[in-house]
Amino acid sequence: MVEQSLMARLPKVDQVLAQTELHDLAVRVPRSLVLQGVRLVLEGLRARLKDGQAVPPQDLTPAVVAGLAAQEARRLARPSLRSLVNATGVVVHTNLGRSLLAEAALKRLAELNRAYTNLEYDLNAGARGSRYVHVAGILKELTGAEAALVVNNNAAAVFLSLQSLAAGREVIVSRGQLVEIGGSFRIPDVMAKSGAILREVGTTNKTHPRDYEGAITSDTGLLLKVHTSNFAVVGFHQEVTLAQMREIADRYHLPLMEDLGSGTLVDFSPFGLPKEPTVQEALAEGADLVTFSGDKLLGGPQAGIILGKAELIERLRANPLNRALRIDKLTLAALEATLELYRDPQRVLDQIPTLRMICRPHAELRRQAAALARRLKALNLPRLSVATLEGASRVGGGAMPLAAPATRLVEVAVQGLSPTRLEEGLRAGDPPVIARLEDGRLLLDVRTLVEGDQEVIVQALARLAS
Repeated sequence: MVEQSLMARLPKVDQVLAQTELHDLAVRVPRSLVLQGVRLVLEGLRARLKDGQAVPPQDLTPAVVAGLAAQEARRLARPSLRSLVNATGVVVHTNLGRSLLAEAALKRLAELNRAYTNLEYDLNAGARGSRYVHVAGILKELTGAEAALVVNNNAAAVFLSLQSLAAGREVIVSRGQLVEIGGSFRIPDVMAKSGAILREVGTTNKTHPRDYEGAITSDTGLLLKVHTSNFAVVGFHQEVTLAQMREIADRYHLPLMEDLGSGTLVDFSPFGLPKEPTVQEALAEGADLVTFSGDKLLGGPQAGIILGKAELIERLRANPLNRALRIDKLTLAALEATLELYRDPQRVLDQIPTLRMICRPHAELRRQAAALARRLKALNLPRLSVATLEGASRVGGGAMPLAAPATRLVEVAVQGLSPTRLEEGLRAGDPPVIARLEDGRLLLDVRTLVEGDQEVIVQALARLAS
C-alpha cells in the first residue's frame, strides 16, 4: 500500500517540465534532451519504488524531480570527447590525446575552416593541384629529404611503404626490432597485411652485419630498421647501425628504410634526456625512406610522415591505397603550422607544448607545485591534507622508455576517502582531473598542467573535501 501511495505521488512529465529550472535550461539544452532527462529520472524513481526501496516523499515533488532531471539533461548534452586535466606527468599520453597543439596551429585551424581553401587547387596554374604540396616543401627544407608524403598515422606510413616497395618480396629485419606498440600494432602483422614477407635475422639481443648479408637472396625487396622507441634492450646486446646497413644495401642494390616510430627533429640529450635518433640523422646516415609520427615528439597532429628518395616517394604516392590513407585539410593546416615553428630553433621549445613540457626546468616545476599546494591549503578544509615531494615524469607515446625526468608532485588526501575513491571523484568531475595513483597515494604531477588547470584542481578538491 505504501508503494502504491508513493507511486501515485510521482509527478507527471508535464508537471516537471513546467518547473522554472527546466524552463530556463531548455534555452541552453535541446528540449528533447530535457524531456529525456525527465523520463529517465521518473523511470528510476518508479523502479526504486517497485523494488521496495525507501524513497522519501519529498524526493517525489516536481521541483526535486526537475532538479535531478536538469542534472541528467546536462549529462546527456555533454560531448563524449571532452577536455580534461592531465595531472599524470605523462607528456605524450596516448589515452589522453597525445600532443597538445601549439597556439600557432590552433590559430591556423580556425582561420582555414572559416573559408574555402586551396586544398587541391594550384593558384599559379589555375587548375587542380595536390594536397601534399602544402607540407612537402617545408619537410624537405627542415630535414634535407628529397621528397615527402604524409598519411593519416605512422602505422599507415609503414604499411604503405611496405606494400608499395616490397609486396610479394622479403623484407629483412632484426629479430630484436619486431616491436609492438599501442593498439596491438605489430611489425610482423603489418608486414603480412602489406603482402611483404618477413625475414627475421639475428637474435633478440644481438644482430650482426653478416646476419643481413647471409639472408639476402633474389627474393629480397627491402632492408628495414625499426627504432625500438618504446622499450630498451640493455646488457649484452648489439645491433647493426644504419650506416652499416647502408653499406650492405648499396652492395646488393636494395632500398633501406627506417621506421623511427615517435620521430623527432630535436636532440633532447642536452636537456639530460636519452639520445633519440633524429629524422635528419637517419636521412644523413643513408636511409632511403624514413617514417615517423606527427603527433608524438614532433608535437603536431596525428599523421604519418614519410621522407626520402623522390623515386620511392613517387611510388608510394601512385599507390591507390594512398588515397585511402590520405590526410584532410585539418591535419594539413595544423601540421604545416607546427612545422613552421621549427624554422626558429631558439624558440621552438617554448612554442610547442610537448617540447616545452618535456624540457621544463625543475625549478619551474618546484614553483608550480608549491603554488598549487598553497592554494589547496588556503581552502582551510580539515579533511584535506596536502604535501609536495620529488618524483619522476614520463615522456609517453612509446618514446624514450628509459627517460624519467625529475618532477615535483603534489600529494593530496581526503579524510574518509581512500586514494582510489578520491581518484574516482576527480575523474568524475567536470572537467575531469586525471591523477596518478602510486604506492597507495594520489599524486598530481605539475609537469603536464596547462594554464587554468590549477583552478580546476582546486575547485574539484574543494568539492570532494567539503
